[in-house]
Amino acid sequence: MITNHDIVMIGGGGAGLRAAIAIAETNPNLSIAVVSKVYPMRSHTVAAEGGAAAVIKDNDSLENHIHDTIAGGDWMCDQDAVEYFVNEAPREMIQMEHWGCPWSRDLDGTVAVRPFGGMKNERTWFAADKTGFHMLHTLFQTSLKHNNITRYDEWFATKILVENGRCQGVTAIELRSGKIETIAGKATIMCTGGAGRIFPFTTNGAIKTGDGMAMAYRAGVPLKDMEFIQYHPTGLPGTGILITEAARGEGGIMLNKDGYRYLQDYDLGKPLDIDDPSHPVKKSMELGPRDRLSQAFVAEREKERTVPGSYGHVVHLDIRHLGEKKIDKKLPFVRELSKNYAGIDPVYEPIPVRPVVHYMMGGIDTDINGATSLPGLYAAGECACVSINGANRLGSNSLTELLVFGGRAGKAAARFALDAPQLDKDSLELQTADEQNRIIRNFFRRERGTERIFSLRKEMNETMETSAGIYRSEKSLKETCDKIKELKDRFANIVLEDKSLNFNTELTSALELEFMLDVAEAIAYSALERTESRGSHQRSDFPERDDENFLKHSMAYQTNTKPRIDYKDVVITKWPPGERVYGK
Repeated sequence: MITNHDIVMIGGGGAGLRAAIAIAETNPNLSIAVVSKVYPMRSHTVAAEGGAAAVIKDNDSLENHIHDTIAGGDWMCDQDAVEYFVNEAPREMIQMEHWGCPWSRDLDGTVAVRPFGGMKNERTWFAADKTGFHMLHTLFQTSLKHNNITRYDEWFATKILVENGRCQGVTAIELRSGKIETIAGKATIMCTGGAGRIFPFTTNGAIKTGDGMAMAYRAGVPLKDMEFIQYHPTGLPGTGILITEAARGEGGIMLNKDGYRYLQDYDLGKPLDIDDPSHPVKKSMELGPRDRLSQAFVAEREKERTVPGSYGHVVHLDIRHLGEKKIDKKLPFVRELSKNYAGIDPVYEPIPVRPVVHYMMGGIDTDINGATSLPGLYAAGECACVSINGANRLGSNSLTELLVFGGRAGKAAARFALDAPQLDKDSLELQTADEQNRIIRNFFRRERGTERIFSLRKEMNETMETSAGIYRSEKSLKETCDKIKELKDRFANIVLEDKSLNFNTELTSALELEFMLDVAEAIAYSALERTESRGSHQRSDFPERDDENFLKHSMAYQTNTKPRIDYKDVVITKWPPGERVYGK
C-alpha cells in the first residue's frame, strides 16, 4: 500500500517538528507526513535540560558566538554554516517565545541567560532546567495548528526509497499491526537524532539508534565526521541521566576524591573562591569545553584520584554552596533527579558524576540548506552534519541548531517538492515488497539461528567504549573495526523468538541493532584513518593536532566490504585555525 504526501518527515522531535512547521507556513497546500517511532513528546529533545544559545544581551556579540563555536569545535566547523546559524539564532528563539515557550526571566523582565562551557559570554536561554521539555511542547502544540501535517505515530522507517536518481519516500512498519507500507513523498527530511545507544553508558534515550544515519548510508549518502563523539563530563552513574551543564554554569565545582578542584591541573585556569562574585569564570575551570573536562577525568582516574563505585569510578559535582533557594529556582530538576536516582540531595551532598556519551558531532553530510547528495533527501538535527559543531559541540548550541536548520531544511524541501516530478508508484510498490520480503526472510523464516540480539548488542557496546571511547589508538581502533565486522557477520545468524506482527519489540530491536552496527562501522573506520588528536577525537599514538593533513572532513561511504573514507575541505571564511585557549 502507498500513502502519498508531498514531504515526508522521519522523526517527530525538535528538528522534525520545526521543519514541518516551516513547510506548513511556506505553503499550506503541501501535504506533510511526520513519521515517528514514538509519540512526538517522547522524542529525545524532551530530555535536554540546560538551554539554547543565542545572542540577546548588550554585553555579547554575534562575532563572539561565532568565534566560540569555531574555536570550541577545534576549527573543524564550516564557518559559513556557523555564521548563518549564529545570525539566525536570536530570531528563532524570539519566535519560540511568540509560540509560547516559557523562557526564564531576570528581575527586570528580560530573558535570562546563563553561562555554558566554552563560551566567553552568558548567552544560553533557559526554562529552569527543563528547556528541551518546554521547547518540544511548544513545537508540538504549534504543529497542531496546521491541518496539512499528518502524524504517523509509532511507525518505524526502515529504508529510503530511491527511484530515477532521487529519494521518493520510505518504507515503514506500523508497530501496532506490523504491516509494512510505502510512505511516499517528493522530498524526505531525516530528523532521527543521534546514535548514542551504540555505547553502553549514554544520556541518549533508547530510541537513539542511528536509524536515519544508517538508512542514508545504505542509500549511498556519506556520513561525515563520524569519529567525533562527545562525552559529557557529568553523567549520573548507572542511569544514563545527564546532570546538566547548567549546574556548572550556575557555579557548581568539580572535585576529586581528595576534595581538590582538579581541573586547575589541566590548563583550564585557576579556581576562584566560590564566594567570589566573579565565580564562575567563563571559559575557565568547570566552564571549559566538554571534551577537555572528559579527558581530565580519564587523567584523574589514571592518577587514582577518582572515587570507585558500583558503576565505575566517579568524581563529585558540588553545588551545595549555591543554597537550597537557588537550587530550587534554577536547578529543580537536578535536585529531583539526584534524589530519585542517586539517593542524595545536592543541597546537602555532592553529586557523583562521570563522563558519558552524549552527542554525535558527525552525521549525514548536508549542505547549508540541509540537502544531501541524494536529490530529494534532506537532514537536520543531530542525525545531520552541516557542520557547525566540528570536533566538539559547545553546550546549548544543539537545541538552537535544530530550530535554525530544521526550519531551513523544511523550506528547502518545500521548494524542491513544488518543482519535483510525480512519484513512480509502481517502482515504490516493488521496493516496498522487496523490503518486506527481506524482513520476513531474515527475521521470521530463520529457524536455526544461534545469535541473540542482547549478546551482539552487549559486545558492540563494550568494544565501542573500551576501544573507541575518549582515548583511541591504532591498535584499539583496528580491534574495534575487526570486532564490528565480526558482529555484522554474526548478525546474519540472528534468531527471533517472537513471530507475531503486533508490537513486535524483538523485531524492532533487531532492526535497530542492524542500524547501529552500520553506524559503529563508520565511526570506527573514520577514527582509524584520522591520525591526529582534535577535539573529542583523541589518539594516544598521535597526540597533536595536524592541520596540514587533517583540517578536513572525513566522509564515510558504505561498500560491500569496509567503509571507504574520503575527505573534503573545511570551509574557512574569516577565522584561520588557532590555538584553543581556556582559563586565560
